[in-house]
Formats: sequence, structure tokens, C-alpha cells
Amino acid sequence: MRRDQAARRPPAARRGDSATRARILDAAERLFARDGFDATPTARVATEASVAKGLLFYYFPRKQDLLLALLAERLPPHPLCDLAGIAVRGDVRGSLVRLADRLNLGGHESTVLRTILFREASTHAEVGGHLRTLHQGLIELTEKALDASSPRRLDRTRRRQAADTFVALLLHDANSRRFGGARPDLGGAAEQIARALIARARPATS
Repeated sequence: MRRDQAARRPPAARRGDSATRARILDAAERLFARDGFDATPTARVATEASVAKGLLFYYFPRKQDLLLALLAERLPPHPLCDLAGIAVRGDVRGSLVRLADRLNLGGHESTVLRTILFREASTHAEVGGHLRTLHQGLIELTEKALDASSPRRLDRTRRRQAADTFVALLLHDANSRRFGGARPDLGGAAEQIARALIARARPATS
């Protein structure tokens, strides 16, 4: 059945298709994280998802499409969140800590997907591009939080350096949670970043 024919099917049928597609992605996510993308044949994904191999190819004509769908739909390249309730004017340290909590990069779901992302980044150009875009999105979000929480106007270069530093710590913390290593003190780092930024910031102009 062609894609245009599928689009004309009743909503109930499409809802059923959505559940099947999600089950295939769930299976691919588990297997890619455990065994790697290249070492996982599509037949194993179909078996894990309890679907016929032909049905898997109906939704994902190429194995690469499975990988790209996982990243695009379950680990968007711009992990933006609403800064309301996170960025509080005059509380840079607390704003950074709340941002880290909201992003929860070390959460279970994110950890599985990041395992795939980092494993495949060096061998699949699309995945490497996704990783770079994800990292840039984190930096831009952190910069917005810094601007929104600072009582003074921040120097752009120092703001970017502060965001780079905090994002690196966020990723280090997420990996430490994944592997059970020593975790960085995000609160202490946020305090040092806040002090350094505010000390060098310029008074806001009306």
C-alpha cells in the first residue's frame, strides 16, 4: 500500500498504525542501544516488535529511517523548554539548577537515546549532525536562561563561555549518572558561574 493510500484510510486505522509504528521504534531503540545500529538486522527489530518484516519496511523503507525517526521524534535536536518558572530575575544560580532539573539529561529515557546518539555519531553523518544541533540547542537555551535571570546586561562572549561550561557539566553529569561515576556539583558550578558573570556584567540600561 502506497503512502498516499495510507493517508486516505479512516482515522481509527491510522491510530492503530500509530501504535504499531511506536512499537517498532521501541524495539529499534532497545536493540540499537544494546547492540549498535550496524549490528542489528531489521529482521531482529521486526521480531522484537512482533511484526512482520514487510510491515516494518512499510513504515521504515530503510533501516536508516528507523535511526533518524528515533532521534527526530524522541530526542529532538532543540531540547527547548518553557523558561517560565525556571529563569527568575536576580537568581542566576537557581535558574541554572532549575534548568538542569527540567532538562533531566540523565533521565532513563534520555540515557537510552543518548547511548545510540553518541555510539553512532562517528559513523553516520546524519547522527553526527543531530548531535551537533542538539548541543547547540542546549547552549542557546542556557544563554536564554542566563539573560532572563541576570539582573544586569551580560557580555555576549562571557555569556556564551558560561553556557558552554554549564552544558559541558550537564552532559558530564548525565554520563556519570549513566555509568555510576562521580557526579559534578552542578549547584556549586552554577554558583561560580553566577558570581563570575554578575561581577563582570554591565548595568542594565532603561
